[in-house]
Amino acid sequence: MTTIALTVNKRSVAATVEPRTHLADFLRDGLNLTGTHLGCEHGVCGACTLLLDDMPARSCITYAVACDGAQITTIEGLDDDDITIELRAAFAREHALQCGYCTPGMLISARDLVLRLAEPDERCIRVGLSGNLCRCTGYVGIVRAVRSVIEQRRERGISPVPGGGRERLGPAGSGNGAGPSVSATARVATTKVEVRHEDGGAMTIPDFTPQTVLKDHFTVAHPPERVFGMFGDVGQVAACLPGASLTGTPTPERAEGMIRVELGPISASFRGVARIERDLANLSGRIVGTGSDRRSRSSTQGEIRYHLVPIEHGAATRVELWIGYSLRGMLAQIAREGLVRDLAARLTADFARNLDRHLSGIRQDGSAGRQDLNGVSLLINLLRARARNAIRRVLGR
Repeated sequence: MTTIALTVNKRSVAATVEPRTHLADFLRDGLNLTGTHLGCEHGVCGACTLLLDDMPARSCITYAVACDGAQITTIEGLDDDDITIELRAAFAREHALQCGYCTPGMLISARDLVLRLAEPDERCIRVGLSGNLCRCTGYVGIVRAVRSVIEQRRERGISPVPGGGRERLGPAGSGNGAGPSVSATARVATTKVEVRHEDGGAMTIPDFTPQTVLKDHFTVAHPPERVFGMFGDVGQVAACLPGASLTGTPTPERAEGMIRVELGPISASFRGVARIERDLANLSGRIVGTGSDRRSRSSTQGEIRYHLVPIEHGAATRVELWIGYSLRGMLAQIAREGLVRDLAARLTADFARNLDRHLSGIRQDGSAGRQDLNGVSLLINLLRARARNAIRRVLGR
């Protein structure tokens, strides 16, 4: 295993990876940056193109360890980039995409052309995009889109940048890479917790941008200080969360656990590790975790933020929740956002009820808080609730 430190989309990241791990796999599986697509995995199709030290590069044939000290920019990191914004609009206007699988890599290569080319020359554009294959469009719309952006920018007086601003090449890209570091973790200060895999390897739990964000709240009839104290006991919290259990001895900063989920014929047991952050002054906290299920080949990253607000003159507490997560694999194919939001609301209600009972000293059945998160039963209740709401709307009219 090798420890590397690099900057991904302007965020410092430190991780321990196997020397054989490709950059694309590290970004997709480790950091949940799935905008980088994998196609041929031979460096031919261009779907995995990203910016390595501001230079377009194939991430499927680049080893992550070779990028120690480099700056990586994926398609997610170009959301606010002026050129990319113009290209996205032009691609939509010129019908330059259909299935969209090649589009992230195509946009990054097109951005490099817009940055460098002085004139919207069709031949130069076609040569520049020859390393990005598209099975849908026939390239005509793509070329028109790139030409239009170059033409419009030059008309506005925006000059090309010779060489894209690159002065020299280096081991990681355009010369910013420092090569193998003596102590990568000392150079990049980042909060991390190591995730131990079955093969003995380790990986950090980085911050991430969730695919789905849910907000919810509930109220318990207990003072905020007492609720905050219980939230500091990971074992008690897990006992209140359906399907959750601990698989190791937790510390104030770290916990290992498992949550069981059943969605129809699919049963998954997500095992993972979380880092825990708490702020007594603001009665708030944050939990960032990652886990995977080998059986369904699904993995997830999640973040929970909570804030306790005193109500009823401090006799009760309003628990405000911010939940963000990203899901990959088989379960991601059936986890539609609307359904997940309704199921999460039911799960939050169950957690709130178990939490209130625990704080009140009511001894519940040992299986009450440990039962698996059963998507079938939750879905049935969800459909019933929606049917009742539909009937109310019809009768109300």
